[in-house]
Amino acid sequence: MKRRLNKILTTLIGWNIIIFVTMLPSCSKRHSLISDKNNSISNWMKNEHVPTVGICIIENAKIQQVKMFGNIEYHSPAPLNTIFNIASLTKPLLSMTTLKLVSNGQWQLDEPLFHYWTDPEVINDSLHKKLTTRHVLSHQSGLPNWRGHEPNGKLSFAFEPGSQWKYSGEGFEYLRKALESKFNTPIERIVDSLLFRPLDMKDTRFYWDKTMDTTLYADRYNTDGKPYEREKWYSANASNLVLTTIEDYGKFGVAILKEKYLSNEVQNEMIQKQTMLKNGNEVGLGWFLIKNLHNGENVMYHSGSNRGQNTKIFLLPKSKKGIIIFTNGENGNKVCEKIISEYLESGKEILDRLK
Repeated sequence: MKRRLNKILTTLIGWNIIIFVTMLPSCSKRHSLISDKNNSISNWMKNEHVPTVGICIIENAKIQQVKMFGNIEYHSPAPLNTIFNIASLTKPLLSMTTLKLVSNGQWQLDEPLFHYWTDPEVINDSLHKKLTTRHVLSHQSGLPNWRGHEPNGKLSFAFEPGSQWKYSGEGFEYLRKALESKFNTPIERIVDSLLFRPLDMKDTRFYWDKTMDTTLYADRYNTDGKPYEREKWYSANASNLVLTTIEDYGKFGVAILKEKYLSNEVQNEMIQKQTMLKNGNEVGLGWFLIKNLHNGENVMYHSGSNRGQNTKIFLLPKSKKGIIIFTNGENGNKVCEKIISEYLESGKEILDRLK
């Protein structure tokens, strides 16, 4: 009897071992949920002098996790509704709003913008009559990033719209003025009605206003971890400076992955190659694209950076996954890369493709 019992126990133990080994995750997979049990994220932040990091994990086109690390001036630890200046992550917001208008039949991708607006500084250049929304959203406008950085400080075309690629904030501002002119409405109200309110992005705004709790703002820091002087702005910029929380931007990412915000036709057009970058990645409408990862996945991504801040979003449309990272330090990009490598599926491959 004792010998038989020992045999049964040995068999059960063997089964448990087999079950345990089968359930172990593959070493090649990234961790999906953020944890900091070994203080790795905190250490990365400390080493790079980045005071605050917000992370949103999306799984199955749902917000799976929202995490904040570090402190802000009036809160320790930083609360989940910490407000960041997201720099050029503003551009996808304007892009999706514009594409929503296209979906609604209220705007045309290939209609010349001069029908609604012409900047006085290019009115004598016939190229302005060729500029369309498609050119702006794919950074083929021919306009500079900012006119103030040009030698003469003036707006001008570097090439015929649609013929080359050149990253341009001015292009998005040009589109903003055309939209405002046609609809006789400020861009903040257009985006609020079509995007912020429908997606319940209640903590998102284009500029500082009386409803903003300034104690929740994540000030920006230099490479040594010293704060820059706080800047405030009181008008909308279509390319830059939107103020939001990591959770609100996560709602935006979820809406894209659900593929219900835009019409099917416009959704498909958004992720088609409009032009190509030197590193082999593509440019869609409002998004940069990495195609054909080793697992067959594609990536939609965008980043933002201003003095003392770095922000990123990566969306994987096939698997309905994504990650969004906000940082308020000059070296935040280095922290972002470590987080992407550790917590985003195919993160290391994606970083390699970005190079």
